[in-house]
Amino acid sequence: MSLQQIIDRRLSGKNKSIGNRERFLRRHKEQIREAVKRAVDGRGIRDIERGEDVKIPKRDLNEPVFGHGDGGVREVVRPGNQEYVKGDRVPKPKGGQGGGSGAGEASDSGEGEDDFVFHLSKEEFMQVFFDDLALPNLARTSLADTPEWKSQRAGFVSDGTPTNLHVVRSMRGALGRRIALGMDKRRELHELEAREQELLKEDRPETPRLLAETRERIALLRSRLEAIPFLDPIDLRFRARTRIPVPTTRAVMFCLMDVSGSMDEGRKDLAKRFFILLYLFLTRHYEKIDVVFIRHHTQAQEVDEQNFFHATETGGTVVSSALVLMEQIIKERYSPTEWNIYGAQASDGDNWHHDSGRCRELLADKILPLCRYFAYVQVAEPEQNLWEEYQKLQDDVAHFAMRKAVEASQIYPVFRELFKKEGAAA
Repeated sequence: MSLQQIIDRRLSGKNKSIGNRERFLRRHKEQIREAVKRAVDGRGIRDIERGEDVKIPKRDLNEPVFGHGDGGVREVVRPGNQEYVKGDRVPKPKGGQGGGSGAGEASDSGEGEDDFVFHLSKEEFMQVFFDDLALPNLARTSLADTPEWKSQRAGFVSDGTPTNLHVVRSMRGALGRRIALGMDKRRELHELEAREQELLKEDRPETPRLLAETRERIALLRSRLEAIPFLDPIDLRFRARTRIPVPTTRAVMFCLMDVSGSMDEGRKDLAKRFFILLYLFLTRHYEKIDVVFIRHHTQAQEVDEQNFFHATETGGTVVSSALVLMEQIIKERYSPTEWNIYGAQASDGDNWHHDSGRCRELLADKILPLCRYFAYVQVAEPEQNLWEEYQKLQDDVAHFAMRKAVEASQIYPVFRELFKKEGAAA
């Protein structure tokens, strides 16, 4: 039994080995993950069409090595020594004198050691960020990381499996081949047969010899015609099918946010971070994603991203207006049979107390039956009436979840808790 070795010689950009790059990403995974998390903070919600430049301090790239010293006791004469004699102890360089403590002045000579910088592609960026997250079980049946394909007819080919053999097309080809190969022979045979009939009517001395030659030629042509195979392997035709990509399932992400006077810029920033994470996550599973921004105070309206995150309002809060508008938009533009619908709502929980019960009813009866998943994030600590009403749905509806996040550092842990894989730590 011979031993086979497979060497991966695939090349990435600038003739770099893909295998080496993958090992590098695994080795510095934690530092790369931290760099990716920092990069998300400054991005817009749709700004994912690029990778990221990741910096790793040069000291973190150093690897331990074994060195072989000369060993033993040696005497060395250093030229220019006017301060020390044998037995003196040489002190370490003091800080700030260029001795490597990092406290010296910066150099203007253009020399020095920079951090190691490399570019993380879009695919690598998203893989690092979401490597241990997954969509809820309920939505997995219609999602895939790989594109969807369908098979369609692509004519006929000369080789294939017996199950794909096209009998009629094969016999048609065999018939045409037999006609083409025997055309000249049959024409000559018909002429010789006519000649044979004429010789039988003649009574000349050379007639028997000519008749024998004619019959010999006729027999030879008939044998050659019979030698033409009825069906040859070159006649076989098989149905050909090809796989073509089809549009993958589509998703729409509804972003609902309270913009009343109690939602300051800090709370809006928390909501933005959560929306960005959800959008980035959905792009791993869907090729086409629409984003619908709905802002509300006492009334709700659909706006663009800029107004969604930066416009301010004063006055009270009626959350149900956003849910009513969401249902209306779904009915008008996003049929649940064609779109996978996701909802993300952010609020400080402050709502007109008579409206919170209606919000729960709208979610339970109108919104949740149409959604794959709906997540509510409260960006304030106090449990107000909206939180209390939504809690009544949490235990009964599998694809509804709610969490609190009052600091920027809590957004990512909350997101991971909502979408963590089974058995993975949040």
